[in-house]
Amino acid sequence: MSKSASRARLFEIIRRRSFGRGEVTLASGRKSDFYFNLKPTMLDPEGATLLAELTYEALKDDQLDFIGGLEMGAVPLAGALAQISWIKGHPIAAFFVRKKPKEHGAKLAIEGLAKGETLEGKRVVIVEDVTTTGGSAMKAVESVRESGANVVLVLTMVDREEGATDTFGHAGLPFRSLYKASEFLKA
Repeated sequence: MSKSASRARLFEIIRRRSFGRGEVTLASGRKSDFYFNLKPTMLDPEGATLLAELTYEALKDDQLDFIGGLEMGAVPLAGALAQISWIKGHPIAAFFVRKKPKEHGAKLAIEGLAKGETLEGKRVVIVEDVTTTGGSAMKAVESVRESGANVVLVLTMVDREEGATDTFGHAGLPFRSLYKASEFLKA
């Protein structure tokens, strides 16, 4: 399937499985009359595959060491991308950032790294399923920067176009998205 055909097919899956109308309160606290819940797309076999392939295509030239982001939205994305990157012969390891470090065991904030492995000096992309203001992704950015990582990009599957571009711009971070909310609102 061509990249444009894959993108069109994924758009339809997101529209059918993950986009809705109706009043909701977003993670940012804002009210909205539409929403995206990408979990049904990210956990669908075809949706997960297309998200991973399109994300890989968007990132393959960025010379990344790791991909990850804040739990829960980044977990399925990072895992699927790690798998497809291995299959394509250009492995990108995955991790995720806990919203709150575990209070037992190793008490880690960043999960997925092997014993002795760190993000220090590594080129990292932060991924997110849906971005509104960018606040959630910035929590992940701050956490991985504290661990010494070089955050080179924030990538979201759907940009709600409600302030994230400004948030990341002020932080000096490049920001890209696979889709914009306006594409779904027009459809």
